[in-house]
Amino acid sequence: MTINLQIEGIERSSRAAKALDSVSFNAEGGQIVVLIGANGAGKTTLLRIIAGLEKPDKGTIQFNGKVLTDGELRQTATLVFQKTVMFSGTVYDNLAYGLRIRGQPEAEIKQKITDALSIVGLKNFEKRRAKKTSGGEQQRISLARSMLLDPKILLLDEPTANLDPNSSRIIEGTISSRRNSDSIIILATHNLGQAKRLADITIHMHEGKVIQAAKTKDLFEKPEQDITRKFVHG
Repeated sequence: MTINLQIEGIERSSRAAKALDSVSFNAEGGQIVVLIGANGAGKTTLLRIIAGLEKPDKGTIQFNGKVLTDGELRQTATLVFQKTVMFSGTVYDNLAYGLRIRGQPEAEIKQKITDALSIVGLKNFEKRRAKKTSGGEQQRISLARSMLLDPKILLLDEPTANLDPNSSRIIEGTISSRRNSDSIIILATHNLGQAKRLADITIHMHEGKVIQAAKTKDLFEKPEQDITRKFVHG
């Protein structure tokens, strides 16, 4: 059975303004959903709520028909932040941490880490000091770390912002390779070319509202609202 995520009427207020205003959309397993919009559109806030890191003022998040609590969301979804954080120690230590908490055997952890680093183009990086790696390498390590946890919902906030072209290409390739019926990927980006390359569904957000959610080709070629047309065509 294909998994399903239903975001229904999510609202979140920040001071006097609404960060999110009745945000609703659906996603299914195997889909990459990309959120586009200007700064302040609410993309990051929405990702944090789906990840169970912030509480909405109103609305629900359903996964396979069940409304999830914050704790259940944290077990179901993993968020890769735009500014990643490396723990002290080696790259191996950073990647092994979550798997060790889950009680996986060390031999199994070692093999999984070897495979994950190979996928993100960082073969033989296990013994390097994580905090000494470059920004692009750290973002790839963070992506590998999230992949190892095998989340049902993978959330990515500007995963290639300010990265070199090689790291961006590897990260996009890794994201695309993770498209499968057992998981949903939701990605926020300012890069419209990236949305076109990766997204099955693109959602245009503006001032906390969903302006249009559609198949990517339809949204870029047939925007329904002037505000979307101006955003995607300049």
